[in-house]
Amino acid sequence: MQKEFQYIHNSLSGIYDDSEIRNISFLLLEKLTGFSRTQLLTNKSTIFSFEQQQQLAVFVEKLKKNIPIQYILGETEFYGLKFSVNESVLIPRPETEELVEWIKNDCKNTTSLRALDIGTGSGCIAVALKHELPFAEITAFDISENALETARKNAEQNNLQVDFQQIDILRENRFFQKWDIIVSNPPYISEKERMNMPKNVRENEPSLALFVPDEKPLLFYEKIAQFAQNHLTENGKLYFEIHFTTGKSVVDLLQNLGFKNIELRKDLSGNDRMVRVEK
Repeated sequence: MQKEFQYIHNSLSGIYDDSEIRNISFLLLEKLTGFSRTQLLTNKSTIFSFEQQQQLAVFVEKLKKNIPIQYILGETEFYGLKFSVNESVLIPRPETEELVEWIKNDCKNTTSLRALDIGTGSGCIAVALKHELPFAEITAFDISENALETARKNAEQNNLQVDFQQIDILRENRFFQKWDIIVSNPPYISEKERMNMPKNVRENEPSLALFVPDEKPLLFYEKIAQFAQNHLTENGKLYFEIHFTTGKSVVDLLQNLGFKNIELRKDLSGNDRMVRVEK
């Protein structure tokens, strides 16, 4: 197996830095062998079959084309759970785990809860919340049926029940139901930033879930906040993940819409990343 480690490093050197190549190597070899990281380190003399070598070569060629490793493997981990991912959904980020953690901590002494995740994508927020708060009734919206298909698969493979619905939140939607919590990690990157995005993100992850018009950077925040005004229970909470540059703008928007107890939080990297408000 030492030969395979060296092959990956030689093939990807100059495209990825050494730490990325090391992490990619472990992910690829874990996938191909079924070994844990520790087993890989203690079984370096393992000989790959011809089929394994062929599959590794396919993976490496895709990596050379800047296809994200998560899409190549078809899976990733989020909040300790395995999630299937493909080009119809964003790859879950560590910052979003921090948002789930905030909600979980706010609700840890609750015994009854109805929560809605708007723009669910892979379902990572909705599924993780259901796992951490099993008593909660979780609903999740997305405009993309392909994304919802992936999200449903993720709920099923983690043995969790989430009500997924195909809804365009930018259109007028009439619901009689109200939720105690509404959460969203909506599109928030302006079109003018597109070319500054990492190539592997820009060319592979779904634009529908990433970008907003330059003239309406807070489009989804405004629409979702207005929806929340009508569909949160009294003192219900709205949580957003935000672009690190728009913290003040989102706070001002929510203040102008009459929400109270507004809190802006930074992520572990020190960037403005999350907002929580109450109705």
